[in-house]
Amino acid sequence: MDLRPGWLYGDVTGTTTEPTTPLTAADRCDRCNAQAYVRVVLPVGELLFCAHHAREHAPKFASVATHVQDETDRLLAEHGAGAGAAG
Repeated sequence: MDLRPGWLYGDVTGTTTEPTTPLTAADRCDRCNAQAYVRVVLPVGELLFCAHHAREHAPKFASVATHVQDETDRLLAEHGAGAGAAG
């Protein structure tokens, strides 16, 4: 059972013709320069967010995103419990 909040797991319509590649440590949040774990593909361009800023801005981008690549589950695997919990 998935207990994650629905902030990023609702329906996002549309498709993208480009395959999404895994985010790396070199991918940085467009808001704070922390490591990005979420890629938001827009009709023109993309935004990268850390988990904190993805949660903060999800209501704004949910209606315009064509694809959301969420790798926040890696936070637990890479950094342990409590990682990315700041809200």
